[in-house]
Amino acid sequence: MNHTIDATNKSLGRLAAEVAALLNNKNSVAFVKNKVAEGTVTVTNASKIKVTGNKMKESVHKSYSGYPGGLKEMPLHYVVEKKGYTELLTHAVRGMLPKNRLQEVRMKNLKIEE
Repeated sequence: MNHTIDATNKSLGRLAAEVAALLNNKNSVAFVKNKVAEGTVTVTNASKIKVTGNKMKESVHKSYSGYPGGLKEMPLHYVVEKKGYTELLTHAVRGMLPKNRLQEVRMKNLKIEE
């Protein structure tokens, strides 16, 4: 199944939770933990996501290269300037998916359009 979600005026966390549930196939009666759902989830208007409060300045996006001293911390507004809202949404969705071998396979079923 292909799902399309309009991100206009939706908060980042609630949108990511909805997308993660669709990628996990939690909405299906044929849900099985060890199978990947067929179909894609497409998010449109990602640049119109609502981020409330001072989260753009105070919240920190972390990325780790795997090397000693390789932890980078950036505020959200810097990440949006450099990589766009797609990076924020993919990071949030990846954090909500199970940490197993199917995580990257499920992430390939996610398409985000600014």
